[in-house]
Amino acid sequence: MFKGIYTPSITILHEDGTFNFPAMEKHINNLIKNGINGILFFGSLGEFFAFSLDEKKQMIDFAIKAVNKRVSVMIGVGGTIMEDVIELTQYAKTAGADAAVAVSPYYFGPTDTAAEIYFGTIAEKVDIPIMLYNFPARTGNDLTPDLVYKLAMKYPNIVGIKDTVDNISHTRKLIQKIKPERPDFSILSGFDEYYLVNRISGGDGVLCGLTNVDPSLFTTLHTAYENKDFITTQTCAQKVSTLMKLYDTTDLFITGIKAAVKANGLEMSAYTKGPAVQVTNTQYQNIKNILTEAHKQQ
Repeated sequence: MFKGIYTPSITILHEDGTFNFPAMEKHINNLIKNGINGILFFGSLGEFFAFSLDEKKQMIDFAIKAVNKRVSVMIGVGGTIMEDVIELTQYAKTAGADAAVAVSPYYFGPTDTAAEIYFGTIAEKVDIPIMLYNFPARTGNDLTPDLVYKLAMKYPNIVGIKDTVDNISHTRKLIQKIKPERPDFSILSGFDEYYLVNRISGGDGVLCGLTNVDPSLFTTLHTAYENKDFITTQTCAQKVSTLMKLYDTTDLFITGIKAAVKANGLEMSAYTKGPAVQVTNTQYQNIKNILTEAHKQQ
């Protein structure tokens, strides 16, 4: 259902923490203009953990209207209160979203049995395509190939997974376990530099943060791979490797990606909701240097 290049959009804020809708609209339009296949709002980069239900509903209404069916819209619905997760998933469906993205309930690290009940409840309560989100470094538990297979076989509306694991063998095992019986099940990598190994292994692409910064780089990479243009593929992959350094520039990677979008010319604040540490002048200059280095690569 989902193949190609997808962006987990940053949530652009004013310095007081309120939504900057005009800048968000410009950002959305830039992503679409550069060929992104779909946009996720309120993923990790979208700071889903930092907003109330009412705030999320405001952004959902805005985002779906701004995208206007030009690309797929996914809404992150993860949380630790099941009633809120169901309410937000239902709201996303009613508003016109194409899919909901559900991360494991974080902090307590559910067992496979608890995770199966959690995701199964969402799938049963709301008839909308659901993408699982595996980010064990942040949630405290891993969605194993066996668990994902079980969910994929039991719930037709669980249609894919974003696998944010810094180990491509985990994604490969998901592909080999699930794709033979559910070839329609989308398997996207959450780490930007895994696009090529994801595709070579039989996966469907990426849902990754650097697409906020340079969407055309990733869509060019995708087109080149599809067309077996391996020279362009190599060039793009090398630039992605350079841009990966952006994730290590700030206290929280979200702030670094926001600052990079700003440095690329969008008039916006890099403000990230607390308790994040805001970008410093030195860090911002380092970010600009990384962007210049990537730009110079041929």
